[in-house]
Amino acid sequence: MASANTTLYAWAAPAFVSGAPVDHTWVTDYDNRSVAHGNVGQVVAAGAHYWFCWGSFHSTGGTPAIANGLLLSRKGNLPTAICLVLPNADSRLAAPARGTIFSYGVDGVCHQLANQVLFACGGSPPIVSSARGYAASAFLYGDYGLQHSAWAAKIASCSAPRRSVAGGRRAAAGIARSTPMGPDMQDEFEKRAQAALGGSEPERLQRLLALRERAQVGMRSMVAQRTGLDVEGLNARNQAVLNEAAQLLTAAQFQEIFGFAPGEKINLVLESEALRQIKKA
Repeated sequence: MASANTTLYAWAAPAFVSGAPVDHTWVTDYDNRSVAHGNVGQVVAAGAHYWFCWGSFHSTGGTPAIANGLLLSRKGNLPTAICLVLPNADSRLAAPARGTIFSYGVDGVCHQLANQVLFACGGSPPIVSSARGYAASAFLYGDYGLQHSAWAAKIASCSAPRRSVAGGRRAAAGIARSTPMGPDMQDEFEKRAQAALGGSEPERLQRLLALRERAQVGMRSMVAQRTGLDVEGLNARNQAVLNEAAQLLTAAQFQEIFGFAPGEKINLVLESEALRQIKKA
């Protein structure tokens, strides 16, 4: 039987668009710098766990900024991680491997799903904020995706064995709020924006956060109307929102908050069977 306590590793590799400043992220409970499994079958045979996070299998990581691709490692609770997101199963094929990022590119992308696995580390859970493109995905989808109620319910359910259900729900409530209250409840994007603008340009900060809120509401409208939910439509919609953010900010402010130059093309969404299924629904 697997130990309840384990080390979770978050990894990154360049995403699908050559030259784009975006990383794909995933999580393992083994260190691929010393054990580089060739496929998920080898992971299973070794009694280890690999969370695909809406991507394909990667034996190792590596980005232009981080040679080995290791974003972070932290002690976590393995049964909780497995409960939150099913490992060793392709997210594109197995619904339990999606956490509450039910629809890729709509509810979130790989960054948000990796964060859901890492929530099992407890305390102040780590997030993959050092991945390239993270600020853009956090701006559009938050740290844990747009399915706030479902994510709160998932946390409560997976926390129940270790604490009361009521306590789990109280812990989940802060994550689930679409508008966190207080400085300790801000998500990563809000922290970045606050650091860049909060002291000097509070009105510009509020306009940026209002744009973010409108963009997230707009995504829910797209889902309800079943329009623009292909990879081209989602990427075009996301790019338009980022371009609008660039118009609100100076070039230096945009670079500081988002980590790339205004006007640079950022494709966060990869074509997948799940997206094709959404379009047919």
